[in-house]
Amino acid sequence: MRELFESTIERVLSDLCTSDLLREAESGEWPVALWRTLEDNGFPLAGAPEMVGGADACWSDLFVIIRALGRFVAPVPLAEMIVGNWLLEQSGLNARSDILSIASESNLTLVGARVSGELRQVPWGRFADSVVTLANDEAGQLNVVLLDVATAERVRQGTNIASEARDQLSFSSAAIVMSALLPAHLDGDVLLAAGAMVRSAQISGAINELLVMTASYAGERKQFGKPIAAFQAIQQQLAVLAEQAAAASVAAEAAFAGADQGIPTFSVAAAKISASDAASQAAAIGHSVHGAIGFTQEYALHNLTRRLWSWRSEFGSSTFWSKALGKHVCAAGAEGFWPMLTNPELQNLSITQK
Repeated sequence: MRELFESTIERVLSDLCTSDLLREAESGEWPVALWRTLEDNGFPLAGAPEMVGGADACWSDLFVIIRALGRFVAPVPLAEMIVGNWLLEQSGLNARSDILSIASESNLTLVGARVSGELRQVPWGRFADSVVTLANDEAGQLNVVLLDVATAERVRQGTNIASEARDQLSFSSAAIVMSALLPAHLDGDVLLAAGAMVRSAQISGAINELLVMTASYAGERKQFGKPIAAFQAIQQQLAVLAEQAAAASVAAEAAFAGADQGIPTFSVAAAKISASDAASQAAAIGHSVHGAIGFTQEYALHNLTRRLWSWRSEFGSSTFWSKALGKHVCAAGAEGFWPMLTNPELQNLSITQK
C-alpha cells in the first residue's frame, strides 16, 4: 500500500502543483482541480476505515503521502484532514469526507451542544467546511468536537510568510456537528503533537526537494570555466544539506512508525526539533548556493524556503519541543535515562502549550 500511495501522490502532485497554481493559491484562490483529484484518488480518507470509504492505512503508510505534500508544497489541508479524521475515529466518531482542518490552539468551552470561544492559527480555515478541535465541557472534561465553519461568528483571515491561510475563527454559542469525550489513551495536547508530527514530515519532503534543486543548480551553474559544484566550499554546503535532509527524514519517519497506538510525543519532539533545525540550515544553504537568483520571484526556490521558514514554528517551534524534551530527560535522571530511551511507556512527554 505504501508504494502505491507514494507513486500515486507524487504523480498527482507533480502534474498539478505548478508554479502557476501556487501563485493562484497564494493570492487567495482555492485549488479546486487539485483537491478534486486528491478526493478522486481517496487521499483525504486514506487513514479512515474501509467501512466509511477509507483505505485503513497505518501512519507508516501515510508518511509518504504527507512527505510528498511537503516536497511539492501542495496548498491544501490534506495533512490536517488526515489528522482530524484520525482523531474522530479514535473518539468513536465517523471520519468526514468534506474539507476538514484542525485547530490545536483553542479556548473553546462546551455547554450542552454549543460552543463559544476562539480557534487560532487554523490551517486553511476559510476554505474548510469543518474543523476538529478540543473543548472543555461544564465538568472540566476535554471533548473532541467537530464544528461547521459556517457557524463561526467571525473568520479573521491571516497567513504565514508563505501566504498559506492561517485563520482565526470565533464562535458564540454555535451548535456543534458532533462530539465525544477525548479517549483516555490520548491527552489534551494530541492535536499539537499530531500537527507537529505531520509538519516534520512535510519539512523533510521540502528539504529533500530543496537538496535536489540546489545540487542540480550547482552542477549547471559555471564560474571560472567549471560548475560551482566542483568547488570544495560548495561541496561542503551540499554535504551539510544532504545530512540535514537525511536527519529530518529519519526522525520524521520514526515518529510515524510509532504512532499507530497513539501519538508518540517523545519521538514527535525529536522529529520536530530535527526538522525545524534542519529547515533553518537547509534554507540558508539553498539561498547561499543559488546566490541572487534564489531571491527572485520567478525562480521556484522561494516556494520551498518560505514554507520551511513557516512550518518550522507551526505546532511548536524547535525551542518549544526542546524544552519539553529536556524537562522529560532531566526528570528521568541519570539512572532512568537508558530505560526511558528503550521503553516507549516511559516516553510520554508532559507538554504545556503556551
